[in-house]
Amino acid sequence: MKTATPFPLLPLLQTMRPRQWTKNFVVFAGVVFGQRLLEPPYLLKAVAAFALFCLLSGAVYIFNDLRDIEKDRLHPRKSLRPLPSGRLNPGIAWFASIAFMVVSLALSWVLSPAFAIAATSYLLLQLAYSLFLKNVVILDVFTIASGFVIRTVAGALAVNVTISAWLVVCTILLALFLALSKRRHELVLLENNASSHRAILAEYSPYLLDQMIAVVTASTVMSYCLYTMWPETVRKFGPNLPYTVPFVLFGIFRYLYLVHQKEGGGSPDKILLSDIPLLLSVLLWALGVFLIIYVSRHLIPV
Repeated sequence: MKTATPFPLLPLLQTMRPRQWTKNFVVFAGVVFGQRLLEPPYLLKAVAAFALFCLLSGAVYIFNDLRDIEKDRLHPRKSLRPLPSGRLNPGIAWFASIAFMVVSLALSWVLSPAFAIAATSYLLLQLAYSLFLKNVVILDVFTIASGFVIRTVAGALAVNVTISAWLVVCTILLALFLALSKRRHELVLLENNASSHRAILAEYSPYLLDQMIAVVTASTVMSYCLYTMWPETVRKFGPNLPYTVPFVLFGIFRYLYLVHQKEGGGSPDKILLSDIPLLLSVLLWALGVFLIIYVSRHLIPV
């Protein structure tokens, strides 16, 4: 075990998992689909909401690592993290985690009371997951997915816009897809030691997870397709949003390929930032959505 560094800024930042803050980009769904992205006051509020969720989720990651120090030392990859490896003092980590939670929630009230309620709900859900929900079969992955939904709704509340229920459905289905893929990766990677690292893995099998993944994959694609063609969506954005469906299909198929053929899926943020085809599909989807909502709608009136 390494000795804790006297200047823990870098180990502390690593424990906050800045790479996983990409998950907080769902906060921008409200300002994008609420057609407020190009209006500076709304965009600044969305950026502030994103920053606060990064701080809040970072605090939760510190809390999780403090809870799982001993188990993480048995994991081939997680044992290298600052806390289980001994590079970060647990006392400093506890102080930072609590301080970040308090500061982020206080600033959330300044941004918007409604947003603050959503942020508080997210924090309570994540703490409940870390303490006991992660040990309840099926409910564990639903809790992870619910965290994405709360962030999506919180982003809309921050800029005071209403988003379609279809987007909420698509968000929870996509999040379930990622959570189930992560469980599968952990189960396959750790094999016989899986349950010693995460007890809930004893309740799953690769076959069961593959069945669940198949269900949410089909549901995600179908829900997004229906959303793009829904009369209210067409009235609001025009008839061109279905042209973004191929990017969604390719992204999901590429992710499935990485999960099953390349033994990926353990870290969605790492896959997104390192796999060029997947990253391109996401960027092209985002570009397509932007052009359809903010450009073609005005050039080609419905």
